[in-house]
Amino acid sequence: MSMEFRTKLPIPKDIKEQYPLSKEVTDKKKSRDEEIKKVFTGESDKFLLIIGPCSADSEEPVMDYIHRLKVLQEKVSDKILIVPRIYTNKPRTTGDGYKGMIHQPNPNEKPDMLKGLLAIRNLHTRAIAETGFSCADEMLYPENYRYLDDLLGYVAIGARSVENQQHRLVSSGMTIPVGMKNPTSGDFSVMLNSITAAQHPHDFIYRGWEVSTTGNCLAHAILRGSVNKHGQAIPNYHYEDLIRLYDFYSDKSLKNMSVIVDTNHSNSNKQYLEQTRIAKEVLHSKRHSEDINKMVKGLMIESYIEDGTQKIGDGIYGKSITDACLGWNKTEKLILNIADSLI
Repeated sequence: MSMEFRTKLPIPKDIKEQYPLSKEVTDKKKSRDEEIKKVFTGESDKFLLIIGPCSADSEEPVMDYIHRLKVLQEKVSDKILIVPRIYTNKPRTTGDGYKGMIHQPNPNEKPDMLKGLLAIRNLHTRAIAETGFSCADEMLYPENYRYLDDLLGYVAIGARSVENQQHRLVSSGMTIPVGMKNPTSGDFSVMLNSITAAQHPHDFIYRGWEVSTTGNCLAHAILRGSVNKHGQAIPNYHYEDLIRLYDFYSDKSLKNMSVIVDTNHSNSNKQYLEQTRIAKEVLHSKRHSEDINKMVKGLMIESYIEDGTQKIGDGIYGKSITDACLGWNKTEKLILNIADSLI
């Protein structure tokens, strides 16, 4: 057992100076961030769709997918705000396997962290420059957040990270919405405690610095289902779950009470085709309760160009190499149907 220190990586400040963002990209991100923020503060009644591949595995198909979303965004811009998922870190249940573009910018080659850092910055930058989308990523490693903090429009904290103190404290220093998923146990109180922590100011050590944060009033909940002691998936997107969350949430007196419903993971038991049905049920619940309508700000959907999933090395363009995703035809139909059914 040993740990080999192989390559000293540049700090985020150095990479940002070496690869600066243009004023055009910075202005586009600022504009889009403001639109997203207004959904959570209640200033906008647009419905958020945080949508895209389970993991961003290759630059060209991901950009192809995002350009398709841009065309759709223009069709539904009066009702829907799309935030593409560019998930560059992939948590693994056992720790083995593909860990995302930050580790392997080419899934068929060995890990190269420096190439990975440059690849993910380039991908997020291209998305803003070419489409105007500031995108979503999961904060799997809090110490890596600074490599992308000038590019991201939305951050998710995963079910296995939501109880971690460092994730909570770093989230309190963000200026963009950060979604806290319920833990795999399904305990709402853990998720709400995480939101509380993220909304409060803190002093702590981060990347070798003593830092202070002011709290993030845009921290909110993500429902992704849970797993019981027998390993069975327990969904939490139903009307009764949303009412229960509303009551729990209200008692906490948190700012900008909001929830995003994840239509995959334990909510669908990873049956990716169920996402369409789940989305429709959540919209139905919004129509039947003003409290739910105000609280549910949007959906998280796993979608790519081709249906399903493939093994690394199969080489099918635009098909997920991690969790199965809805293909483009189903995605386009779903987004248009959602726009038609919104109040």
